[in-house]
Amino acid sequence: MADFIIGGIIVVILAAAGMYIRRKKKSGAKCIGCPSGESCCSCGKKK
Repeated sequence: MADFIIGGIIVVILAAAGMYIRRKKKSGAKCIGCPSGESCCSCGKKK
């Protein structure tokens, strides 16, 4: 029973992350993982 609960929690977390990415892409975000977010012009992942 605990396996189903843990599996369900993992599925919910992955679904929420997928929906977040999809929503950000639809709003025009070029690169979601960038610290500058939507304001970067071309993501070169500069550090």
